[in-house]
Amino acid sequence: MEIWINPACSKCRSALTVLDAEGADYTVRRYLEDVPDEKEIQEVLERLGLEPWDITRTQEAAAKELGLREWARDAASRPRWIAALAAHPKLIQRPIITADDGSAVVARSEEAVRDALGRA
Repeated sequence: MEIWINPACSKCRSALTVLDAEGADYTVRRYLEDVPDEKEIQEVLERLGLEPWDITRTQEAAAKELGLREWARDAASRPRWIAALAAHPKLIQRPIITADDGSAVVARSEEAVRDALGRA
């Protein structure tokens, strides 16, 4: 299992605390430093069963600068959203855990982290 984190994020630190308390075997990806490319974002979206706008932090300054709130949310616009996430990784919701069973979760709550652990 891998967890995408921003160390400055309290939700990320909380998720790591739960994983450590459960003795989980995981790797950490600091996605602001080790930025996922468009293909990786696409793969994570498939694992999550979500669309790119579902994992976009629309309150970030970059989102406002890009005018993301005005972007279409349809299949034709999907590549544009994914490109924006790859170009501006701060826009990616966090933390994201990719589970060993091929699924993934946005682990913003302890319950979501435990759900990911149950999929290991």
